[in-house]
Amino acid sequence: MSQTGDEVLLSTHDAMGLADLVRRREVSAGELLDMAIARTERLNPRFNFMAQRLDERARAAVARGLPDGPFTGVPWLLKDLNTHIAGELSEGGSRFYRGNRASVTSELVQRYERAGFVIFGKTTTPEFGLTGTTENKLNGDTRNPWNPAHIAGGSSGGAAAAVAAGVLPAAHATDGGGSIRLPASCCGLFGLKPSRGRIPMGPLRTEGWGGMSSHHAVTRSVRDSAAIMDATHGVEPGSRYGAPAPAEGFLAATQSDPRPLRIALMLTPPAGSPVDPQCIEAARETARLCESLGHHVEDAAPVLDAAALGQASFAIMAPGIAADIDDRAASLGITPGPDVLEPMTLAFAEYGRRFSAMDMARANNVFQAAAVTVAQFMERFDLILSPTLASPPLELGRINLTPDCDFAEWGRRTGMFTPFTQMANWSGQPSMSVPLAMSAQGLPIGSMFTGRYGDEATLFALAAQLERAAPWADRQPPEFD
Repeated sequence: MSQTGDEVLLSTHDAMGLADLVRRREVSAGELLDMAIARTERLNPRFNFMAQRLDERARAAVARGLPDGPFTGVPWLLKDLNTHIAGELSEGGSRFYRGNRASVTSELVQRYERAGFVIFGKTTTPEFGLTGTTENKLNGDTRNPWNPAHIAGGSSGGAAAAVAAGVLPAAHATDGGGSIRLPASCCGLFGLKPSRGRIPMGPLRTEGWGGMSSHHAVTRSVRDSAAIMDATHGVEPGSRYGAPAPAEGFLAATQSDPRPLRIALMLTPPAGSPVDPQCIEAARETARLCESLGHHVEDAAPVLDAAALGQASFAIMAPGIAADIDDRAASLGITPGPDVLEPMTLAFAEYGRRFSAMDMARANNVFQAAAVTVAQFMERFDLILSPTLASPPLELGRINLTPDCDFAEWGRRTGMFTPFTQMANWSGQPSMSVPLAMSAQGLPIGSMFTGRYGDEATLFALAAQLERAAPWADRQPPEFD
């Protein structure tokens, strides 16, 4: 992936570093935007991470003059899923929403722009964010810059592929079952899912999938993730709840090592499904690194009913998907079929129509019980360490519905690939994937830490300590120069 001399700034500086260059007038916001657009034009045909281009809107924002914020002049991409700019396309990776234009601008988008980010496009996602791979019939397959035959992860695969390819140092992402941490692990990035209620999701809806979904970012550096959270967290009008914030901010938490932490090492998923030995060894090596830094690690895990929680997830997600599809179908006056919806989405909707209101109430009770179980377990521990995923990044096409993979088989395959990430979505806790290992095949492997509700500060402090002890900034895809 050959870079021009100017473009190297995008891969050698994180977002805070780029903002500092703009403040010192060593580069302009317009020059950074041109670099990002040029790199997009060269690399998107290969990795397919862009859902929409907003080049002229971005150039107009720079010409008008940008706000004075912590990221003034830094190029930024939004994930094309439930994150809107009034008048611009919001298609959610779906042919069913082809040409759909947003009527409002998301609160989070307004906070990004107040922070000085320059939004020049939206990244790819699987239809409605439903899978762990970013493959859809509207935009095509998103590929991993480490190996284009493999997935970039999902549902924030476009964001992760763009950052891993050096188009920009950080990008917006969302996580309803692992969709920040999963692509971060696949693409060798840092990805933190915030506590429930930490980052705004409205104004159309301030909660996603019964509280399972959160918004934040995938980044190359820990400090970028922390500083972005400082710029965007806090309740919005209509919020049902909000997570407590540290008095000194999240970036401040990265500036010094954490106190000695008690860490539970969980190597077996709640469902007991198999885990690739490389992922287990990566987590064990992370545990040894933590011990060398003065932390205490011991084998332990909360006891959860994975089958009941999985069924509860479907009872929350599937009726919501069915309702959205039926409402849009009524407004369009059509009956949606495989010409506009993916087979898996149709299966989700059909499944969702079978649930009753009592099923959804029981599912909510299951989630609340799990949150209490995990919180009680974490009275003994500060963090839970596990593999992020049960295997290195899969080949494209492995976890989509196909003639040999029906809905039940898809659920089994997906659950076996992502058996660790969903716990934090069920319970609402913060959780991060840290890019500390590589597979024998040269693909990234993440290690995941889950913290107590509202305690992203401890996660950021440990992540920064790990980043200092075992830096990953210079680890780039093999063709990256």
